[in-house]
Amino acid sequence: MDPYENYEPPLRPGAEDPQQPAAPVQPDTRPQPHLRPQPARKPTEVRPVTSRDLAGHTTLDATRAQRPAADRRRGCLSVRPLLLIIVALTAYLLTPLPNNLLIMGIDRTPDGTDIGRSDTMILVSARPLTGRIEMLSIPRDLWVPIPGYGENRINAAHAFGEGAGRGGGPRLALETIRANFRVNVNHYLRIRLAGFPAVVDALGGVDITLDAPTAGYPAGTHHLDGTQALAFVRDRTGDDFFRMAHGQLFIVSIGKKMLNPLEWLRIPGAMIALAEAVDTNLPMWLWPRYAFVFLRAIVFDGMHALTLPREAVTPWVTGGGAYVLLPNWNLILPLLQEMFGIF
Repeated sequence: MDPYENYEPPLRPGAEDPQQPAAPVQPDTRPQPHLRPQPARKPTEVRPVTSRDLAGHTTLDATRAQRPAADRRRGCLSVRPLLLIIVALTAYLLTPLPNNLLIMGIDRTPDGTDIGRSDTMILVSARPLTGRIEMLSIPRDLWVPIPGYGENRINAAHAFGEGAGRGGGPRLALETIRANFRVNVNHYLRIRLAGFPAVVDALGGVDITLDAPTAGYPAGTHHLDGTQALAFVRDRTGDDFFRMAHGQLFIVSIGKKMLNPLEWLRIPGAMIALAEAVDTNLPMWLWPRYAFVFLRAIVFDGMHALTLPREAVTPWVTGGGAYVLLPNWNLILPLLQEMFGIF
């Protein structure tokens, strides 16, 4: 008889007896530490790294954290002044403010005085926005009312004013222009023609190009020294209209010479000679503005030089036998409106 025939192995601990119903599972009521409610944590505060935090520690992360913000601030600080300078310079050079100037050439004055007639009178308007220069030469024999002195040649205004008091010549000349031409002009440039040759010689002479024979020169390009240049601008072989055209041609020729970099070394010497021959009431802060417009006009062909048309004046002889020119304002005023925007 087999002793193990009815043998049943004992159940392993935790194993269920298939013959017995499963006992219900009792919940574990023991405290569970990991399931206890935890207090809410405060969010971690992120603050920038300061020099105190980095004292004694030169970590790569801290350096990277600081560099971008500092670089941006430094870049903004360096660019902002440059932009302000560019905006201010652009406004200074291009703002379309009035820029009218009266150029006068004074000849044959008594020693130690400036009492002389303004044989050359050129009314100039600088247009900063468009880069144009408007030049109108005024005949010296134009017969007009001079404030306080009655009717006379317009070139006598300077002599009358300077005779009344030193410095009065330019003031009376400007007042006469404003009263008759209705142009708002308050600045002048007075050239003593006696010192004119020294300025031209300091520049090494000047080249003029003639389209037709005039002043004893054939058509073509001619190099003139100071004495020859003075004779050229004063020449009256034809009449005063030719003389005015010579003066305008000389100004344009000087401007073209100044554009040549090879001539720039001569400018300081010419400025010294010019200081002896020229005086002006033009403020120094306006000089670069005029120079900028003048150079732009030379480079981009913005020089518009005119003389009063012959039909705008009528030759006349005064009771004293003086040959003068009577203005025809019906023709002159529209020209002034176009060039200077008078009202």
